[in-house]
Amino acid sequence: MKTLAAASLSKQVQYKLLSGSIIPRPIAWMTTLSADQQTVNLAPFSFFTGLSNQLPLLSVAILRHNNQPKDTAANLLANEEAVIHMVSRDLVVPMNQSAATLDATVSEVQTLDLPTVASDSVRVPGLVAAKIRLESTLYQYVPITGPDGEIMTDLFVLQVQTFHFADEVLDSEHLYVNATALDPIARLSGPTYAPLGTSFKLARPR
Repeated sequence: MKTLAAASLSKQVQYKLLSGSIIPRPIAWMTTLSADQQTVNLAPFSFFTGLSNQLPLLSVAILRHNNQPKDTAANLLANEEAVIHMVSRDLVVPMNQSAATLDATVSEVQTLDLPTVASDSVRVPGLVAAKIRLESTLYQYVPITGPDGEIMTDLFVLQVQTFHFADEVLDSEHLYVNATALDPIARLSGPTYAPLGTSFKLARPR
């Protein structure tokens, strides 16, 4: 077994090892509104997970670019609303294209010609094509600072206000999410993604 002390590694290598080890990761494909509410921004983030069984809470860590918050982070801080979409296999190409660096006033939704739908509980529109949409509001913001005290990551805890599921994805009687019908895509490391593989059941001990 190879042993590496984190302190001996560059930031780039540390990130490379983390993103290559914490796999697979779900992708939060997020729409937000600019501070003036004129631009719908869209971007994917894979440092993303659920947080609680008491409230429908999600966490999304948004890494900074050149020490500045990304558009999604700035929008969340300004308006405290977002719609998170789960990425299915048929959406992986536009999801990847939406990661391109654009001016904050340019809408990835319009650039990629993705139809949107009005949300029920937030002002941010959602993507029609997504099989799962989670309308969310800001629950808590945690700026993650480095040794120098500068913010290096913007961590958001979001509370889901409204769930939307495509008919084929949700069992309406039992309220189960059909993972096979969702056909989700997960992030691995670098430019590599993966579909849902073979699943199995294992009873949890009491």
